[in-house]
Amino acid sequence: MNTARIALPPALTAWRIMVRARWQALAARERRLVAIACTVLGLFVVWLVFIQPAWRTLREAPVQLDRLDTQLQQMQRLAAEARELRNATPLSAAQSAMALKAATDRLGEKGRLAMQGDRAILTLTNVSGEQLRGWLSEARSGAHARPVEAQLSRSAQGYNGTVVVSLGGSAP
Repeated sequence: MNTARIALPPALTAWRIMVRARWQALAARERRLVAIACTVLGLFVVWLVFIQPAWRTLREAPVQLDRLDTQLQQMQRLAAEARELRNATPLSAAQSAMALKAATDRLGEKGRLAMQGDRAILTLTNVSGEQLRGWLSEARSGAHARPVEAQLSRSAQGYNGTVVVSLGGSAP
C-alpha cells in the first residue's frame, strides 16, 4: 500500500496547519457543535444541489407533459388541415365569392360582404364569437380564403368591425 502523501502548495499547507491548531484548541463540546453545524450545512448543500431540483422536476413533469401533448395535438390538427387545403382543388374567384356570400348569408343582417378584386371585406355588426368562428372556418375551407386583416371590437352584444380575406389562396 502506498502511503506517500501528495505535496500541497505552501499557502494551503500553512492554512491546513492553522485550522488543525484551532480545532485542537477547541473544547470537546465546541468541536461537537462545529461538527454538527458542518453536517447540517453539508446536508443543506446536498439538498439544494441534488435533491430539490430532481424533486421539482418530478413534481412539474406531468403538468408540462400534458401541456406539450395538447400543443402536439393542436399542431397535428393544423398540419392535417394544411395538407387538406394544399390538396384541395383550386377554386375560381367566382366560386370563392359564391362560397363567401353563402357563408355571409348565414350571418343575416349582422354581416355585409363587399368584393374588391381578389379580396373580400366582411363588415360585422354584433356578431357572436361562435358565428364569427363559423364564418372564418367556412371561408377558409369552402372559399379557400384566408384572413389578411381584421379590425374588430367587442361589445356586450358581440363583435363589430371588418375582416379582410384574400380569395383563392392568392398572395396578399
